[in-house]
Amino acid sequence: MVATPIGNLGDISHRAIQTLTSVDLIACEDTRHTKKLCRHLNITTPLVSYFREREQEKATTLLKLLSAGKQIALVSDAGTPAICDPGAVLVNRARAAGIEIVAIAGPSALAAALSISGLMQANFFFGGFLPANANARKQLLKNVASLPCALVFYETPHRLTASLADMIAMLGDRQAQLFRELTKIHEECLEGPLSVLHEHTRAGVKGELVLLVHGAAPQLPEQPENLDDLLRWYRDEQQASLKQTVARIAADLDLPRSQVYKKALAIWQEIAP
Repeated sequence: MVATPIGNLGDISHRAIQTLTSVDLIACEDTRHTKKLCRHLNITTPLVSYFREREQEKATTLLKLLSAGKQIALVSDAGTPAICDPGAVLVNRARAAGIEIVAIAGPSALAAALSISGLMQANFFFGGFLPANANARKQLLKNVASLPCALVFYETPHRLTASLADMIAMLGDRQAQLFRELTKIHEECLEGPLSVLHEHTRAGVKGELVLLVHGAAPQLPEQPENLDDLLRWYRDEQQASLKQTVARIAADLDLPRSQVYKKALAIWQEIAP
């Protein structure tokens, strides 16, 4: 599984070049596209098409070659194969047949976008390409609307305006980043509320797109209404000190600190040795 550049040809790794040169066959999403890359790198390895519409059939053919001892490199048009591109069918069938699968790591639009997004969280949701069908797209967005982590999607230029409109409707006008043409000459990052991105791109955009949308705001846990229970909740659930608890409750409920302190002291003494 060989990762190829998502734009800048300088991102191809030495290991990828060595692999594409040494294998018996290169299976590619579009032979015309991969032929240009091979020509640029002076690679003469034979090419065979492997595209989604005939993935099952193509996987059967390649599996026979692999079983006969041939070494095959699988590439997509750009980036890491089998991530929103064909490849998973062959990987699963090869693994089931006991054939070794090797990842030749490299460029990925997802990783590239995340690396320059400034995202502070370690976790995120990657949804790949949003559904082309409007109802299916809205349902997916509804399902992920409550996730507290960033939402990352790939999108095509001709569907971007509709997808942004659906995001505003289903997610609210959240902050977002739109990455366009990563690693290419016209690389661009548009940042702002979804409504601003929608207006900015209404006239149309070109190129490969990655969209990162902020996650849902974290929901605060329900606080008990009874003052004694609220004090215990701060003590046990929030691990707050007596001083912190008194300050917060007095401010939130607009109560005299002396009144809250007296109650809090009694609650804290419940667990005193």
